[in-house]
Amino acid sequence: MAREMHLVGYCCASPTWHHNGSWRHFESDGADALKPERYETIGRILEQGKFDGMFLVDVLMLNSSHGGSFVPNLREPGQTWLLDPMQLLAAIARVTTHLGLAATMSTSFYHSFHIARAFSTLDHISGGRAGWNCVTSTSDLEAQNFGMDRLMDKNVRYDFADEVLEACHALWRSWEPGALILDREKGVYADPSKVHYVNYQGKYVKTRGPLNTPRSPQESPVIMQAGSSERGRQFAARWAEVIFTLHADKKNMQDFYSDIKARVEAAGRSPHHCAILPAVDIVIGETEAIAREKADYLNSFVSAELGVAEISNAVNIDLSGHPLDKPLGELEVTQGARGMLDIILQGSEGKTLRDAGYAWGVSQMTPQLIGTPKMIADYMQEYFEANACDGFIVCPSLSPSAYTQFVTGVVPELQRRGIYRKDYTGRTFRDHLRSGT
Repeated sequence: MAREMHLVGYCCASPTWHHNGSWRHFESDGADALKPERYETIGRILEQGKFDGMFLVDVLMLNSSHGGSFVPNLREPGQTWLLDPMQLLAAIARVTTHLGLAATMSTSFYHSFHIARAFSTLDHISGGRAGWNCVTSTSDLEAQNFGMDRLMDKNVRYDFADEVLEACHALWRSWEPGALILDREKGVYADPSKVHYVNYQGKYVKTRGPLNTPRSPQESPVIMQAGSSERGRQFAARWAEVIFTLHADKKNMQDFYSDIKARVEAAGRSPHHCAILPAVDIVIGETEAIAREKADYLNSFVSAELGVAEISNAVNIDLSGHPLDKPLGELEVTQGARGMLDIILQGSEGKTLRDAGYAWGVSQMTPQLIGTPKMIADYMQEYFEANACDGFIVCPSLSPSAYTQFVTGVVPELQRRGIYRKDYTGRTFRDHLRSGT
């Protein structure tokens, strides 16, 4: 079978996701961010496009790194407040039949028993379509909402996460296949000999088990992960089935791709069982000129001021004391998330902090693909066939119309080229990800 591209839809249970001004556009569904119907509609669209899945990003605080206040992020809402994704995915499960459904949940704040039970339940509700975007969290503000002063050291967070995953998998396996008998005549519901205590104890995590939820269709959810540091890559090699990543050019993507695939194989897993999916934002038009006009109009709603506040949150550096028209080359900061800040500062010659805020507000440094369905398919095919990725995380700049345009325009183009499925061939999220490899 020819290798086929994998697609996962990106979504946040908030007014916008990457584009901080899209909620103001007349086509936007941002005003309906509190309504489950909004997310059900997106799920239906993605399933129509035969997407492997969708995932809901989540953080556990109102951002307030900029000026020590959450005011900027609420006055002009970007990716700000968020509904809990698990309940929304349960709703989406009821209106879809094949689409994988993934939610973010932090190993730093949720106990392994809670995580295992929540995703086992979602897997049952969806008939085997659950996915877990596994994060260790990055902000002390999140930790403070859970009664901690600060997060654990980064490397300790990953050691802790390894134990959470070990405990979760032990809990998911605590019910053997066939444990449910369901024999009405004999009055036997389950075979107790096929349900076992776990008694897991690591350095940080402890749980007795067994899980009080029967084994689900997939046994365990699909594991998604986004770490790109050395320790994050080690973690991904052991656990990840989908890696959500961001790289500026093809060469960087190819280097990341080959590195991760080699690590996965060295960990004793098939490289085909870990899909590497970089994110792309999209704006689609009938012609290139129309697409660029649409993008220009949409981008006119971007707030550079909010973008700077969002950068403060992303890099954990308070930039509120710097003038917006200060050249980026004169920005002297030593603390915070230097890796992300270095990405923001790339090509900064002649640019100001305001310029950086605008660029962040457009796509949060994710490539914004602007063009016809054919042009976007050309880009995706080029990177896919160059072994830079296994597919893409698709993040439309405008929801829901750009999802629809992608599904009705780009998907048929990819299908005509023989690099994307024409229909689902399996039932579960994991089935989709392992098809066409």
